[in-house]
Amino acid sequence: MPLFDTRLTALLMALAMLGSPAQAQPTAPQPSTPAASAQGTQAQRFTLANGMTLIVRPDRRAPTVVQMLWVRVGSMDEVDGTSGVAHVLEHMMFKGTPDLAPGEFSRRVAAIGGVDNAFTSRDATAYHQQVPARRLETAMQLEADRFARNQWSDEEFRREVEVIKEERRQRIEESPRARMFEALSATVYQASPYRRPVIGWMNDIEAMTPDDARAFYRRWYVPANAALVIAGDVDVAQVRALAEKHFGAIPAGAALPQRKPREEPEQAGPRRIEYRAVADQALVALAYKVPQWRGADVDNDTDRDALALTVLSAVLDGYDGARLDRALVQGAGTGGKRIADSAGSSYGLMGRGPQLFTLSAVPARGVTPEMASAALKAEVARIAREGVQAAELQRVKTQWTAGEIYKLDSVASQARELGSYWINGMPLDTGERLIARLRGVTAEQVQSVAQRYFSDEQLTTGVLVPDASRRAAAPATQPSGTNPTPLRQ
Repeated sequence: MPLFDTRLTALLMALAMLGSPAQAQPTAPQPSTPAASAQGTQAQRFTLANGMTLIVRPDRRAPTVVQMLWVRVGSMDEVDGTSGVAHVLEHMMFKGTPDLAPGEFSRRVAAIGGVDNAFTSRDATAYHQQVPARRLETAMQLEADRFARNQWSDEEFRREVEVIKEERRQRIEESPRARMFEALSATVYQASPYRRPVIGWMNDIEAMTPDDARAFYRRWYVPANAALVIAGDVDVAQVRALAEKHFGAIPAGAALPQRKPREEPEQAGPRRIEYRAVADQALVALAYKVPQWRGADVDNDTDRDALALTVLSAVLDGYDGARLDRALVQGAGTGGKRIADSAGSSYGLMGRGPQLFTLSAVPARGVTPEMASAALKAEVARIAREGVQAAELQRVKTQWTAGEIYKLDSVASQARELGSYWINGMPLDTGERLIARLRGVTAEQVQSVAQRYFSDEQLTTGVLVPDASRRAAAPATQPSGTNPTPLRQ
C-alpha cells in the first residue's frame, strides 16, 4: 500500500488510514457552507449518531462510485519508538475479520468488478474502493466490517512486517535520494512529529509488536475519528440510509485521546546536512519554513501570504518552461550554460502540521551543489527584486485553476479532495473558495513573500554527495519476495 504525501516534492512523496449495535440517527446536513446545503451535484455532509462523518457527492456521468474511508490518524500521531505503526496498521487492515480470511477483502472487491487500495500519510490513513454503482452496498458492508472488527494472528503480523521491511529497503534504503530527503526531514524538524518517516525507521519496524498495532487501532479507529466519503453515481438519500445501516451501527467506542500540539520551535539560523552515498549525481534541496494556509474561513496577513507562496511556487515551477527550468536547465540568462539537469519547487499549503517551501536541483556535469544552490536562490531573489509580469501571473493562475477543475473529472479525485479537506477541518466547498482566493493574489503579494520568507534564518539545506568509496559498505540488494505496492487501483 503506498505511502502518500501530496504536499512535498515527488521525491519526498516517496518517503517520505464490538459490542451491541446502536441505533444511529444521523443529524441534519450541516448548513455552514453552500456545498454542505446545496442539492444536485454538490457535496453534502451528515453526522451519524456514533460520531462518524458521512460526505456524499453525486456525479452521474458514469455508473461507478468511489468509497473512501478516511481516518484522521497518520504518522504524526505516533510516538517515538513505534514510528511506522500507522502504516503497519494500514497493511493489517487487509488481514481479516472474524468473517474474512487474510486477503479476502480485496478478493471480494475484485469479484464485484471493483479495485481497492489504501495509503498512509503524515496526517491521515485512507482506504478506497471503486466499484460499479449497483454494488456500493457490498463495498460498504466490507469496509464497515473491517473498520469495526479488524483482527489477525501474531504470525500474520510477523509475516507482514517482513513485507514492510522489504518495502522500506526498496523505497528508501536502496535510493540515495530518498535517504537524503529522510535525513533532511529529521533535520528540518526538531519537535514536530513530521520529523519521522511515514514508513518508520527500520529499527522501530523490526522491534514492533502485534500489540503495538492493536493498541493503535483501538485508540484511533473509532467512528468520531473517521469520515466515509462517497462520490459517483448515487442518490444521496439512499447512500445516507446505507451508511446508517452499515456504519451507523458501529459502537461509538472510547473517547479520542487528547492531541498535544508539539509545535516546532522557531529556527534561529541555517542548518545543513551532507548525505554521502553511492550515487550517480548530486542533489541539493533548500527547505524553508513558511506559514501554512488555514482555510478559506481565515483571512489574515499570514494566510494571504500562504496563498501568495502557492502562486510563487507555480511561477517558479508550475508549467513547462517556467522560471527554474528556463534559468537552470535551459541556461537562459547564463549564455546557455546548463546549471542543472532538473530543478523544481514545491509548497505544502495545508496540513495538520507545519509546511515547507522546497527548492531542489540536480546539478549538471561540472556544476557543484553550491553553484546549483546559489542559482536556485538567485531566481527567488530576482522575483523579490523585479517582481513578476502580469501575463506570467495570469498564466500560472489559469493553469492552476484549470488543473484543479479538470482533476474533478475523476470521481476518485473528488473523493480524495473532500476527504483531504475533512482531515484538515475545512468545509466541503474549500476547493471552490481556494480557487477564488488564488485568483485574487496580486503580483505585489508574490514579490512581497519572495522578499520576506527566503532568508537563511529559516533555511535547511540538504545535499546528496556522491561518494564512490562507500560502495563496499553499501547494503546488498535484497531479492524482492513480494510487491510492496500492490496494484489495487
